[in-house]
Amino acid sequence: MNPAEIQSIKQRFGIIGNSSLLNHAIQVAIQVAPTKMSILITGESGSGKESFSKIIHSLSQRKHGQFIAINCGAIPEGTIYSELFGHEKGAFTGATEARKGYFEVTDGGTIFLDEIGELPEQAQAMLLRVLENGEFIRMGSVKAQKTDVRVIAATNVNLQKAIQEGKFREDLYFRLNNVPIYVPPLRERGNDLLLLFRKFATDFAENYNVRPIRLSSESQEILLKFPFPGNIRQLRNLTNQLSVLEPEKEITPDILQKYLPHQIRETTPVLFSEKNGKAQDLTDREILYKVLFDLRNDVTDLKKIVYQLMRNGSVNNEFMEEHEELFDNIQKEYNSPTPNVNAKAFLPVKSNENEAVINIQPTTQTDLENTQDIQHEEEDENLSLEEKEKELILKALKKHNNKRKYAAKELGISERTLYRKIKIYSIDA
Repeated sequence: MNPAEIQSIKQRFGIIGNSSLLNHAIQVAIQVAPTKMSILITGESGSGKESFSKIIHSLSQRKHGQFIAINCGAIPEGTIYSELFGHEKGAFTGATEARKGYFEVTDGGTIFLDEIGELPEQAQAMLLRVLENGEFIRMGSVKAQKTDVRVIAATNVNLQKAIQEGKFREDLYFRLNNVPIYVPPLRERGNDLLLLFRKFATDFAENYNVRPIRLSSESQEILLKFPFPGNIRQLRNLTNQLSVLEPEKEITPDILQKYLPHQIRETTPVLFSEKNGKAQDLTDREILYKVLFDLRNDVTDLKKIVYQLMRNGSVNNEFMEEHEELFDNIQKEYNSPTPNVNAKAFLPVKSNENEAVINIQPTTQTDLENTQDIQHEEEDENLSLEEKEKELILKALKKHNNKRKYAAKELGISERTLYRKIKIYSIDA
């Protein structure tokens, strides 16, 4: 497409910037404007999505028709159906007369539905009908009416995730998303940020008859590295604050840092994530016990494996199934490159249909009696830990009404392991 045409559109709609992502979005808007297709504009809040809806309308065959922009998240859920599709007299308390909705008023024009992800389910179903058949029904009526409206929708949320969570209709998403337009956030537009800062500073100076502020080279570098989650709106607010509050016209890094919000990032490692929207109610001591249990169990199981290998020269299938999690971890660990380790020696291989063995032969003679002594000593030392483990299992079972599946998830172990632990500790569950 001719760059001059894109530049002309920028000047017409007051769009500042020369980044490739921005130019591509404008190019798509220009190309799709003459069609009748529905458009879905995606991008973060404050990135300028509404400007693209106006570009599409002004370049379409509906440019002489009405253009209405509606923020779906700003209309109460109880009235949004009436706002969009109208209602009849007496349709609800307070409906003293019939009223036309936006889709009826805008017949022959364009409707821009911002924050489409906030649309209630009932309104989603009717919007799908409008898009497919050009029909709608007023609230309180049974008569279908026709309308010819082009729908341009926009969202700053992940609609595919909303579909998975059951908050947005999948068929409506595909009906809206004929041609997607992605509006890049400010942090992806490079030096466009500095151009916008200069524009906002100049506009403020002209409005209030003062000298415009300017950024030092060091301040420019700081500004380019700032993420600007609020995008263009946040940059405009920052520029206005600096213009009205700072007597110095050259903005140094020290001045700029006072106006940039601190970006707090959580770097503390999380041992347990939230489940079903609720944090697990384990104390620090219980978390420590759980880590120790897992470590002790792995060491104990590994000793048993070594003992069986030295005794029988193989590990039978029954033993492997009983310690399924341990063998999975061993296989994952030794599949990765590790110095001085023969990974294949630890992988189970089929000797026949009924038995799986691990082909590990001890390279030196080991005193089996000493190994047995180590096992008994280790069990004595960890007697109190076993009591705590039993206590945790009882607590998890009680919390989930003896539902072993959820108790196992709470404890971070498999159901098979939980069954084994219940049997070992003779827990009545």
